[in-house]
This record gives sequence, C-alpha cells and structure tokens, in this order.
Amino acid sequence: MRVKRGVVSRRKHKKLLGLTKGFLGSKHRLVRSAHEAALHAGSYAYHGRKLKKRDFRALWITRIGEASKREGISYSQLINKLKKENIELDRKILSDLIVNDIETFKKIVKEVKLP
Repeated sequence: MRVKRGVVSRRKHKKLLGLTKGFLGSKHRLVRSAHEAALHAGSYAYHGRKLKKRDFRALWITRIGEASKREGISYSQLINKLKKENIELDRKILSDLIVNDIETFKKIVKEVKLP
C-alpha cells in the first residue's frame, strides 16, 4: 500500500510560507526560495541576538563615560575605583542610574572620588 503525502507536505509548505510572509518577490511564494530565505533569516537573527548584547554594552559605556566626565572623572578611573572600593555595580545598572536617577550616580562618583 502506498503512502500519500499530500496533506503532510501541504502543511509543511504552509508553515514555511508563513515564516517567510512579508519577504519580497518569490521568497514568500515559492517553496524552494522560501526555504532558503528562511534559513538565511534564521542565521541572521541568531547573529543579531549576539550583536544586540555588544551594542547595548557599548551604549552603557558611552553613557557612563559622558556622565562621569561631567563629574570630573574619566570612565576608566571611575571603573577602576569602583572595583578597588568593592562597589559591585555593573555597567547596565550604572547606565540605568544615569538615565533615571542622576543624583544617586553623582553620590556614587563622589563616594569613589573621596579616598
């Protein structure tokens, strides 16, 4: 007895074409093109998730650098003194303080600059 795969392959194709919905040209219409486009899109998305972390860290460092310059201390000196004083605030938290609560950031800088 032979196996008829019409329903199964139709389901797979519909799922694939759903993934590539919104792509240009034949990449959202033809199954082979759509399959290749979906594979590339997945790899780009994976790589993008890694880049996102790098980009945010760079943003935090820029924010901290500019805010610390206004307080009269360089970024590298600030980070070094925070480590020496065992103040365990990472760059994400420091950046958030600059955006949402600048007074607390100024107090931290003042605390670090004293000794």
